Amino acid sequence: MNLQELNAYAIAGKVDELNLISLEGGIYLLEARMHGAAFPLSDAKGGMFQVRSVEHARDVLHDFPKLPFNLIHTSVHDEMCGLGASDEESLKLPLAWRSAL
Repeated sequence: MNLQELNAYAIAGKVDELNLISLEGGIYLLEARMHGAAFPLSDAKGGMFQVRSVEHARDVLHDFPKLPFNLIHTSVHDEMCGLGASDEESLKLPLAWRSAL
């Protein structure tokens, strides 16, 4: 799914939430959740659509309808404590749709 398709689904009310997935190395990926399924966003070349930060994601999504928006840390213990991966759920933090600034 690309940004234009995501916007069309969001306007139609079909997107349950947007997740900004934080990966090691300062990489952030966007995914839409619809009917319990994840749909990662792709760029114009068919690759993963990457953003630089939470603020960059907000800028990209500025004209979209307001949606639940979450930051997902996929390997919390590994990234935060230096421990190996576990069976525990990823850390999911709700984000404000717009910046407080």
